[in-house]
Amino acid sequence: MEFWKKQSKKVKRSSRMTSNMNVFNGSDNYVVTEELMNAVNVSIALKKPLLIKGEPGTGKTMLAEAIAESLDMPLIIWSIKSTTKAQDGLYVYDTVQRLYDSQFGEGDVKNIGQYIKLGKLGEAFTSDRQVVLLIDEIDKADLEFPNDLLWELDKMEFYINETKETITAKHRPIVIITSNAEKELPDAFLRRCIFHYIEFPDEEKMKEIIHVHYGDIDKKLVAEALEAFYKIREMKDLQKRPSTSELLDWIQALMISGVSINDLYESMPFLGVLLKKNQDIDTFEEIKTKGYSLRNW
Repeated sequence: MEFWKKQSKKVKRSSRMTSNMNVFNGSDNYVVTEELMNAVNVSIALKKPLLIKGEPGTGKTMLAEAIAESLDMPLIIWSIKSTTKAQDGLYVYDTVQRLYDSQFGEGDVKNIGQYIKLGKLGEAFTSDRQVVLLIDEIDKADLEFPNDLLWELDKMEFYINETKETITAKHRPIVIITSNAEKELPDAFLRRCIFHYIEFPDEEKMKEIIHVHYGDIDKKLVAEALEAFYKIREMKDLQKRPSTSELLDWIQALMISGVSINDLYESMPFLGVLLKKNQDIDTFEEIKTKGYSLRNW
């Protein structure tokens, strides 16, 4: 932390710099480790995308929101799907609308530029302010998707064939890329990124996260819920382990219902908030029918 404060002061004093270096110091609404904070600041300083991996529910997407809030920047989110192509993030040429206008005499069809619709990457490049660009769940796309973005993310520009125009970033966006590690990313892409893996929070870190979301919550409820939660995560053959977001939902359900903390281990209310697979719920119930109590696992 002190290192980045010193670096920020150096940048402010440097006459060769035209702008101050942005330094991420965390957010009131997001619990960040020192290692993750350093990874964010290294990516900003080196002007490289930050690739964040971790199991679902570890706060990868929320990190981009926290960075944008902390640095007072707009956040642009490009949510990746299995059908997403790299071209979608640059621009789309609306040939259908142009054909419609040519048939019905509406608009100047010779002005091709009006039929060019910028994608999320294009929006980030043309923004009058520096933005945080989140490319969310990049591993959902096909294997060629990351390679198709190498030039654009490296050089911060792309070419529009239809208008013979090169779009160059007015301000280099802070690029955060998330992955659930569903598939391996190409080496050429990885070389251009700063990498950080978000470990699943331990109990102490999870208490901090709960406190951020629920403030002055009953300490006994937190202790009992956390003990049950981590024991469930340790169940053998669990197909989908509950995540941080599911724990937060479960605690909220317990708070709203007013369920007795003393009965938590025996009744395990709202189990469907934590476990989302039939097989996992069946496994849990099977253990209970054998006479085992969650407290004694």
